[in-house]
Amino acid sequence: MESVHRLRLTPALADIRRAVRELLPSEGLVLVGLSGGADSLALAAATAFEAGRAGIRAGAVIVDHNLQTGSADVAARAAAAARQLGLDPVLVVSVTVDSDGTGPEAAARTARYAAFDLALERTGASSVLLGHTLDDQAETVLLGLARGSGPTSLRGMAARTGPLLRPLLGIRRAQTRQFCVDAGLEPWSDPQNFDPRYARVRVRETVLPSLEKELGPGVGVALARTADALREDSDALDELARTMLQEHFANGRIATAVLASVAAAVRQRVIRFGVEAMCGVWLNRVQTLAVAALVTQWHGQGALSLPGIRVVRQDGILVFSAPGPT
Repeated sequence: MESVHRLRLTPALADIRRAVRELLPSEGLVLVGLSGGADSLALAAATAFEAGRAGIRAGAVIVDHNLQTGSADVAARAAAAARQLGLDPVLVVSVTVDSDGTGPEAAARTARYAAFDLALERTGASSVLLGHTLDDQAETVLLGLARGSGPTSLRGMAARTGPLLRPLLGIRRAQTRQFCVDAGLEPWSDPQNFDPRYARVRVRETVLPSLEKELGPGVGVALARTADALREDSDALDELARTMLQEHFANGRIATAVLASVAAAVRQRVIRFGVEAMCGVWLNRVQTLAVAALVTQWHGQGALSLPGIRVVRQDGILVFSAPGPT
């Protein structure tokens, strides 16, 4: 592997290094979430170079999900690649993935993000950089559309989510592969990325290519652009709802007149955020609309019992409380 400091600056190298440079913090330590695949390996190499130029430290965290035979060897190779790039510290975190009814992809993601939190705590790093690309963003939006998940899903991934940074959301997956070729890096190819049992794999390998073929090569970019626009709108509505919640929601109570005075998008957010703040439960759309009906379609109906929350209308007030014993 040739040093990234001595490489001829190809378009792929330039684009990815620029994307990383624009999102790096100005001081301290950052970690790269490294799987060994082309996306995260290109990110790791670019981060090692740009962090050095910026005078900050860069390390890596490798998560071994223990879902495949030989996963420990894959993690060890990724760690060796990180050290060769000059990243320090390099942590390998082994996790147990417990699906508990959420599905294997969601369960693996939960375990992985918990590992990132642990790595941040152990190292004192400010951020973990993740290798999600524009193609990942397009897949996320398309899956959200198919599932009818609403704006929360369609807004896709943000470049910044707390300590998680995603510099490559404007970079195509083909560019990360070209970066690895240009830099002499040998990425690992995860066989699960080609397993059609996973919905995301079917979208990546079949659905999006078919859409690009039938509708034109700009579909992926258009989906990512849609996520950006929806995120802007969703963030604004979230802010309105949280302000209303702070001003009018107290002791599990809020006046129905307040909720009736705002648009449905804000009203339903106030309900969801209020329930989440009270008991850590996130209502789905059907459940949220059932609560909203106590405001907009009131005809004397009784208490509404939902998983983790009970809601009743009393004298023009919605009262939220923990459900009674069953």
